[in-house]
Amino acid sequence: MTISRRALLAAGVGAGLLTACGSNTGRGGGSGAGPTLSQWYHQYGEAGTEQAVKRYAAAYKKADVSVQWRPGNYDQQTAAALLTDSGPDVFEGSPTLDQIQGGQVVDLTDLLEGVKDDFNPAVLTPKTYDGKIWGIPQVIDMQLLYYRKSLLKDAGVEPPATLDALVEAARKLTTKKIKGLFLGNDGGAGVLGGTPLYAAGLQLVTDDGMVGFDDPAAARALAKVHQLYADKSLLLGAPADWSDPSALLQGLTAMQWSGLWALPQVQKELGDDFGVLPFPKDGSGSPSVPVGAFGAAVSARSRHKETAKDFVKWLWVERTDYQADFALSYGFHIPARVSLAKKAGKLKTGAAADAVRFTTEHGYAQPLLWTPASQTAYQDALSRIIKSGADPESELRTVVRKVSAELDRVKKKS
Repeated sequence: MTISRRALLAAGVGAGLLTACGSNTGRGGGSGAGPTLSQWYHQYGEAGTEQAVKRYAAAYKKADVSVQWRPGNYDQQTAAALLTDSGPDVFEGSPTLDQIQGGQVVDLTDLLEGVKDDFNPAVLTPKTYDGKIWGIPQVIDMQLLYYRKSLLKDAGVEPPATLDALVEAARKLTTKKIKGLFLGNDGGAGVLGGTPLYAAGLQLVTDDGMVGFDDPAAARALAKVHQLYADKSLLLGAPADWSDPSALLQGLTAMQWSGLWALPQVQKELGDDFGVLPFPKDGSGSPSVPVGAFGAAVSARSRHKETAKDFVKWLWVERTDYQADFALSYGFHIPARVSLAKKAGKLKTGAAADAVRFTTEHGYAQPLLWTPASQTAYQDALSRIIKSGADPESELRTVVRKVSAELDRVKKKS
């Protein structure tokens, strides 16, 4: 999503990276029958993930599948490779609008026949364009607010249910030794993205393809996010950024915005002394949590498109045992399949169950029409609003114009 450690943006990259094909381990059945497929993954931080995907590939008997683990700027590497004949057959990612409109990826709609409704719509929708599905969601990552129960109790602060309450809670929890809230070392501009807009009852892009935040409620919500910065309630300059829970665990902050992936570590260190919340609602809006999911996609330049599609269907539709293993055995994610999430024992109790509920009730993903150009315009304005106190109404008027022009551009290509 975007605004997370697995931000799904794509851009060009130098051709030199295209020759860095990585390891050719993780081959399939080895019988020599059928073609060889190249499958790309971004480099996961969780131990055991690489070995797992190579084990899955080796179990597929209709082709030899060569898994390539790609460190570095994965999205840029993939975007460039899709323009060549030396790129992957199957790749992990979230096909961008330009890639779909440019015919760089294969239509996978038929792979979900009969099971489409079992995929969480929050992550399937951004992989759907013109009524067709261009990527099969693998796992769901989501972000949420962690808080130390004991610190809130000692300060007489209730877990905040509104954005106003969050501003007040962060202020009350800030002392000479600890800050009330950590939203990242940039004050939250990078990670929050559109989350405050959704909390105010708005959207980045409406269902009919228009700017979704041309509303006074947007400026009011972002002004409150700036207030956190102005109050000096935010932790800045932490040793690790928002995706790592160490600021919360080391007592540098009472509340921290982070990801679901941090939950096992938080639970191990803090036991029962923590809770989780969605981003609090503002005004007549509702709580919001950003969700994202890499998906499995097929390159249109693959020489084995049908075999590649069959492999994707086998792994990400039929082999639900591998799907559950991938989501829960290495890092900590929510399966993209609703039925698998409901059955997962690790997700049935405590904070994990809360996270699943937040995702179901309040989850949003960046829409496919929210292009990198729109994101850059909004993120730059958000940074100026939070850190420099720029006027939210003026900044947003400019962003609305830019995003409206960008939406017109991409709709003309369809």
